[in-house]
Amino acid sequence: MAAAAAAAPGALGALQAGRARLVAACCARLGPGWRLPGSLTGPRVGPAMWARGWAPVAGGSAPRRGYSSEVKTEDELRVRYLEEENRGIVVLGINRAYAKNSFSKNLVKMLSKAVDALKSDKKVRTIIVRSEVPGIFCAANLPVPTIAAIDGLALGGGLELALACDIRVAASSAKMGLVETKLAIIPGGGGTQRLPRAIGISLAKELIFSARVLDGQEAKAVGLISHVLEQNQEGDAAYRKALDLAREFLPQGPVAMRVAKLAINQGMEVDLVTGLAIEEACYAQTISTKDRLEGLLAFKEKRSPRYKGE
Repeated sequence: MAAAAAAAPGALGALQAGRARLVAACCARLGPGWRLPGSLTGPRVGPAMWARGWAPVAGGSAPRRGYSSEVKTEDELRVRYLEEENRGIVVLGINRAYAKNSFSKNLVKMLSKAVDALKSDKKVRTIIVRSEVPGIFCAANLPVPTIAAIDGLALGGGLELALACDIRVAASSAKMGLVETKLAIIPGGGGTQRLPRAIGISLAKELIFSARVLDGQEAKAVGLISHVLEQNQEGDAAYRKALDLAREFLPQGPVAMRVAKLAINQGMEVDLVTGLAIEEACYAQTISTKDRLEGLLAFKEKRSPRYKGE
């Protein structure tokens, strides 16, 4: 860090002087209800009233509807809060079978509404984005980890939605690509920016220029997805893997997860010196939390921590 400061005289001092502003900015990016260290327990907005819940089937990991209230078949977006051992996981299910999950103004509006509600819900730990239309995939600026489960087609806007997620998993039979140039347009939902950041500039240009479609194995080979699975008879192999990953995230400290994501995302957009300052500001968010003290106490007592996101 000293060498970097020497290469840019005065930069380190300026960054240290602006630490308070960085901390405030970090709080702002974490969403409504967040405060500076020492007052992280501010109010939050509860989950949207239109959300539905799921509970696991006894003796298995496959989810089933956990509430008597059914989602209307015309709903284009289904939001489910999982229960029991999956509590803290939310599933955003895209459901426009008649339009092959193509984006509509209504779907975009519903996604925006869901994101706003989930941002401010501190009980949410991880969000899975999936298709509820067999064979077709198609998050957003959310402060918690997001996982795209691609079990079918993810072309154009579908892949752009997946690229907005932190982690992508896919079935080997899935098909994905930014195919807009075939229609004499360009990817307009973040594809030209997120794909190069995911797989590199040269390869991203090749894929966009050619409108090439990749299967799951090819997508894994170029680094577009993190995991590839053989599709199962139910057609939800990617979703099940996403659920397994989400369960791995559940035991961790909620505040730490949010600020870790923020530090990574913000740090990747700046130089190393600025990135380290952002990391320092984000680290400061965790020091005075009740969860940190609970983590230390649980370690001392050799038990699992009971985090509350405070």
